[in-house]
Amino acid sequence: MSNNKLKITFLGGVGEIGKNMTAFEYNNEIIVVDAGMTFPGDDLPGIDVVIPDITYLINNKEKIKAIILTHGHEDHIGALPFVLQQIKAPIYGSRLTLALVENKMKEHPKVSYKAISVKPKNVLKIGSFSVEFIKVSHSIAGSLALCITTPAGNVIHTGDFKIDFEPLDGVMTDLQRFGELGKKGVTLLMCESTNVCRPGYSKSEKSVGRTLDEIFKNHQDNRIFVATFASNINRLQQILDLAVKYGRKVAFTGRSMINITEVGLKIGEISFDRKILIDIDKIDKYEDKELLIVTTGSQGEPLSALTRMAAGEFKQIKIRENDLIVFSSSPIPGNEKSVYNVINTLFQRGADVIYDELADVHASGHACQEEIKTIHSLVKPKFFIPIHGEYRHLKMHKQLAMNLGMEERNILLASIGSQIEMTPNSIKQVGFVTAGQRLIDGYGIGDMSSNVLRERKQLSEDGFCVVVMTINNVSGEVVGEPFIITRGVVYQDEAESFVQDTKNMVIASLKEQELRGCDPAIIRSTIRRNVSNFIFKRTKRKPMVLAIVLLD
Repeated sequence: MSNNKLKITFLGGVGEIGKNMTAFEYNNEIIVVDAGMTFPGDDLPGIDVVIPDITYLINNKEKIKAIILTHGHEDHIGALPFVLQQIKAPIYGSRLTLALVENKMKEHPKVSYKAISVKPKNVLKIGSFSVEFIKVSHSIAGSLALCITTPAGNVIHTGDFKIDFEPLDGVMTDLQRFGELGKKGVTLLMCESTNVCRPGYSKSEKSVGRTLDEIFKNHQDNRIFVATFASNINRLQQILDLAVKYGRKVAFTGRSMINITEVGLKIGEISFDRKILIDIDKIDKYEDKELLIVTTGSQGEPLSALTRMAAGEFKQIKIRENDLIVFSSSPIPGNEKSVYNVINTLFQRGADVIYDELADVHASGHACQEEIKTIHSLVKPKFFIPIHGEYRHLKMHKQLAMNLGMEERNILLASIGSQIEMTPNSIKQVGFVTAGQRLIDGYGIGDMSSNVLRERKQLSEDGFCVVVMTINNVSGEVVGEPFIITRGVVYQDEAESFVQDTKNMVIASLKEQELRGCDPAIIRSTIRRNVSNFIFKRTKRKPMVLAIVLLD
């Protein structure tokens, strides 16, 4: 690679929400920004999480000098345990980000790594790269934008950000530094696009605190539950402050809520008197007006604490009429159905529920249109690539940049696997690399073409049928009747006749075949084929068919 060319490879986070990961390559050196995951959709049964395909990084692992994290959300750090199993490079991030990584890596004790804490305004020199960290506001503390400088030009990567004029920590997004860099000249801006479809400005986090204060004041006799993102430490701080103000004891439910609160306390990102905390098993000792329960489940996750409470499956808590549940969040795209199912069930149990459509109980951590325009106007980049969004977000962000005066030829829309080549005076797509999804299933890692996934889909849609046959090894005669088990194939009222008809069909089909000395594998194949055809004609379904042949 020529000394004046920077290669940018997108392994995630473009054309999708989540699993953010980008590689910057110059002069045979690579730095990786973020290593995120996403949650599986309904088309991936049994899959725990989805991470980027890092084949390109594995093939170039000797070039990788650093993994740089913009912040501690799962869609930016969630793939790290799996990436670090195959790539050894130091990790850089804010103190909170690295504390959350440390907490996550406890589940993977055999994976060693080196973590180095950085702060806003720090400048990191890594080979040909110089990386400056810039303070930005987001829905998690310790969020950073990056200015990556190389001889081929400099790149501003915003990470996830918003412009909050009332930040809880008192330190705004460093607009001054963005402006200073813009005056010096920025070759490429890579700006997040999550809320580019929303006009105006995002709400301040403090405005949420004011709304929650009103809710606490107006419901002083209710038992109050607040469901929120465990990682939103600023939100947790406001909720805990309100508990103190209104004299409530706090019980946490959900492992992630407990773990992140402990991490925040440990590094000083959150502060409260532990005396207000009580164990969830002790809540029966307090009156409703004395209790605040902070819980996970704001996204309707099936195994989360709040979802189990709604279903009546949470041992320590039964939802009742004097309960007020506040969803201090908004549904992540794709989670709407799950969230509203939980809300409906809570209403059915007699509880009162407040959510984002009813009150300002959530503030997004992502910039809306006017904030995004502010960054473009301050940075004044020569080239622009929208990132962190589905294709519709990227397309709209491109239009926004053009409305601000940028020429269309200077804007690129990337997709997963795209490789972009940048010089001081040009930018172009030069090809694609192997990229996409890897599926995490327990301790296993698979892909979309996996037999396991195909079989799960088949089982979930059409069920299965097991046929067990015994054949005399000498005479080749069928011994007794076949034993047949079906699950998810036919309804109960027709199961008995269906099984008997299937048995008769199997016996009849085998009478037409010479079984003496026949290879059992051939017999199994014949049974599978005949049973599959019979079931399809009878039910129009294609269940998984297993044939077991025993030789007597």
